[in-house]
Amino acid sequence: MTSARTRERLINRLREAGVSNERVLEVIRTTPRHFFIDEALAHQAYDDTALPIGYGQTISQPWVVARMTELLIEPGTPAKVLEIGTGCGYQSAVLAALCGSVYSVERIRPLQEQARRRLVELGLAKVRLKHADGGLGWNSEAPFNGILAACARPDIPAELLAQLADGGRLVMPVGDRLQKLTVVDRRGDEFTTRQLDAVRFVPFQRGIQ
Repeated sequence: MTSARTRERLINRLREAGVSNERVLEVIRTTPRHFFIDEALAHQAYDDTALPIGYGQTISQPWVVARMTELLIEPGTPAKVLEIGTGCGYQSAVLAALCGSVYSVERIRPLQEQARRRLVELGLAKVRLKHADGGLGWNSEAPFNGILAACARPDIPAELLAQLADGGRLVMPVGDRLQKLTVVDRRGDEFTTRQLDAVRFVPFQRGIQ
């Protein structure tokens, strides 16, 4: 269930679905997704589907992880990335393999602690984690060259836009029931927004627990 052939089938599906960045595909191929989910679900680890991780949250569908990552690094490798919604740590691991430094915020402490253990075991202790309201970003470490939010809301928090560096890019799902992957590029005080693929994400929630 975690064989090279199983992973290669997933990579082929992602290519067929339009993911074309070979660096991203190689990281998806080599990152052990089964390590980030419950053992009872490990047989589905390399299916292109979202899976529950507890607390009403999910590990994103591999296509979504690959697509969002591909969009984030499209202008060039970001030196400093902020991730909103650490979840199980899988997207964090993918970002760590492709970007400079990764800062990840999670509002649910047990998920954050579990993600920290997994990332350390994989030798990815360089990912910095914070238990906080993701809508506030991580102001003390701003600005960020890239911001990726793994949860949806009807609009983009002004706090996150303010923490985006000049020349930086933000990627997140925007919408209520109908969501679209949205890309925001910053040039000085100008923000250019594009809406792309239709997606479905858990809602962006405020506060901590």
